Amino acid sequence: MKGVILMFLGIVHLREAFSVTHSLKYFSTASSNIPNFPEFMVVGMVDGVQMVLYDSNSQKVVPKQDWINKQTDAEFWESEREKFFDFQQSFKAEVDILKQRFNQSGGVHVLQYIYGCSRNDETEQRDGFGQLGYNGEDFLEYDMNTLTWNALKQQANFMRDKWNNDISRLGFWKIYFSQTCIECLKKQVVNGKRPLMRTVPPSVSLLQKTPSSPVTCHATGFYPSGVMVVWQKDGQDHHEDVENGEILPNNDGTFQKSAHLKVTPEEWKNNKYQCVVQVTGIKEDFIKVLTQSEIHPNWGANDPNTVGSAPIIGGVVALLLLVVVVVVGVVMWRKKKSEKGFVPASTSDTDSENSGKGAQKI
Repeated sequence: MKGVILMFLGIVHLREAFSVTHSLKYFSTASSNIPNFPEFMVVGMVDGVQMVLYDSNSQKVVPKQDWINKQTDAEFWESEREKFFDFQQSFKAEVDILKQRFNQSGGVHVLQYIYGCSRNDETEQRDGFGQLGYNGEDFLEYDMNTLTWNALKQQANFMRDKWNNDISRLGFWKIYFSQTCIECLKKQVVNGKRPLMRTVPPSVSLLQKTPSSPVTCHATGFYPSGVMVVWQKDGQDHHEDVENGEILPNNDGTFQKSAHLKVTPEEWKNNKYQCVVQVTGIKEDFIKVLTQSEIHPNWGANDPNTVGSAPIIGGVVALLLLVVVVVVGVVMWRKKKSEKGFVPASTSDTDSENSGKGAQKI
């Protein structure tokens, strides 16, 4: 009876963690010396769904969803094009400044700007975020409390000071995060209500590469992206020897997520282990109890070293395709638990931490 109560409380706790939060994000990327790629790209996403795409080659804003195209007119798209074109010129100038600052000439260089906002429909809590990365390293981050930019490394101090001393720039971002972005987000959520507010239940499987490998609880095909994948032992949340994967996009607009449990067969045969999956907007919990019959082995019938992980590989391919679109195939932004960061890109120049020493101030 106690175990049942604990299990119930655990599931209620998971359920209470959910709330309907919508987000609007823009991934702006300026690059140099990348053959056959635009020097500047912008990808706009609402609730993880690609909304618009702009690149410096076409200099056009392309709607990626029918519901966006239907709700706007030619004047709107022209204003968006002008805005992104201005960003393009500004970003190109910033890349040139950074290359000069760090004595960089050849090689690949990438400046990425990630910004946007979120809003909770139930509590109306709002939040904004802005982060700048250069050559795959965190550079600047916007502080919503002070309404100023913070340097994330010493070499970014000069740009922090430059941006914080620019009153018009600070004024723009203050209004953008507090008003403009939120209003745009609310509008797009209303316009795309049917596809954005839909719910798709997950397909949950227990996978194992080899008999001695961790057991993976793999949830895929769900929408929206808000999900919790939790291992439980005897009705209680189990975090020991559990590695949680990131939420990855599928190529059909749905998402996937995995949680890996390191446990011996003797251990899970003597205790009740189960994987609980909850998706935002879906009341039903999706539970897989760890038993031999539930495990889908990923090893070949005659060769235990042969791994056949098609469901996971499919998601990785989809993620790579998204990465190419978002960051021109050079850097990608990822979120791990409570941290945000840029994946470093290799260059032929000296690392910016070293090359910035002794450079003249701008």
